[in-house]
Amino acid sequence: MEESLTSSPVANLESSSSGNAHSKMHIPSLDGMRIIAFLIVFLSHTGLAKTFPGSFGVTVFFFLSGYLITTLLRQEYDRYETIDFKHFYLRRILRIWPSFYLVLGLGAGLTLLKLLPAKILLPAFLAQSLHYTNYYGIFFSGGMAAGSWVYWSLAVEEHFYLLFPVFYLALRKLRVSSRGQMLIFWGLCLAVLLWRCVLVYGFRVPELRVFCSTDTRIDSILFGCALAVSGNPMLDTQYLSNKLWKYLFLPIGIILIIFSCLSRSSEFRETIRYTIQGIALYPVFITAIRFPSWGLFAALNLKWMRFLGALSYSLYLVHYSVIFFVWRYLPQLPKFVQAGISLLISFGLAYLIYQFIELPIGQLRKNLSRR
Repeated sequence: MEESLTSSPVANLESSSSGNAHSKMHIPSLDGMRIIAFLIVFLSHTGLAKTFPGSFGVTVFFFLSGYLITTLLRQEYDRYETIDFKHFYLRRILRIWPSFYLVLGLGAGLTLLKLLPAKILLPAFLAQSLHYTNYYGIFFSGGMAAGSWVYWSLAVEEHFYLLFPVFYLALRKLRVSSRGQMLIFWGLCLAVLLWRCVLVYGFRVPELRVFCSTDTRIDSILFGCALAVSGNPMLDTQYLSNKLWKYLFLPIGIILIIFSCLSRSSEFRETIRYTIQGIALYPVFITAIRFPSWGLFAALNLKWMRFLGALSYSLYLVHYSVIFFVWRYLPQLPKFVQAGISLLISFGLAYLIYQFIELPIGQLRKNLSRR
């Protein structure tokens, strides 16, 4: 779902791919965090949503995307004093669209062949193809391949990045300081929170309206953008001590995340939950990046974890349809066996997509990057 900084890809998700060659920098821990976020989404979709809230996994993906892409834009402007929009959008198209349309087409084909349980409707298929799945799903129901509803989050990112590079360039041309940029992004996050409150308490909109709309979810991306422009653990000097981050801020962040996931109030979930999670992810990301060999963060940087992180975009695209497929054809198996089979099939499909689609196109993205 996002651009990346080294040689392994994801999407609405890519932490260390060669999509942008301004920098060969590798950001530790992020590939591992990506696969953990995917597993949260996967387990939620297998029927464990009360224990593993998939919405939080998506929030992590959004935050990570905002952080990575804004870090890349910041590096590009620092080096060239401009941003090449043509190359930015070409790289993003090459990163997102090939796997996106391949999986969308396969899902539609399997549905038309009655191998997946659903009915394809042209308006729904067009909504997915043209990246407004989220708003279509709010006002209409059905018509999509089973499991393809996950495309809503990709629509949010596509809408955001259609305009954000222009906005960021304007801030840089106006010589807004890094701290000023951060405050602007935080201000926008506050505005989104207030808008959610207006929708929930004033207009009593359905939960889906808040959950998947671009205008109510972009703050999860903006929190990552704010970290990228000021206090960036890869680019900026950190003034607080290591102990404070490890033993105070990180535990506070984890406690806030747990609290946000345990609350069962629908009004809380639809309004302040995403804001709390965005704030709580700050210390998690900072400590994971600054101390990649400390404690459990070391596991995130194991070679096999980084490899799985490289598959996470394709995993995200295919997993829910695979779950529906297994549910339909192996209904007699225990739920945990169905989940295990679905996960193995998803990894197999994601690996094939990675080898035959993402890697070759990744080389093309390299060629489009500035030297």
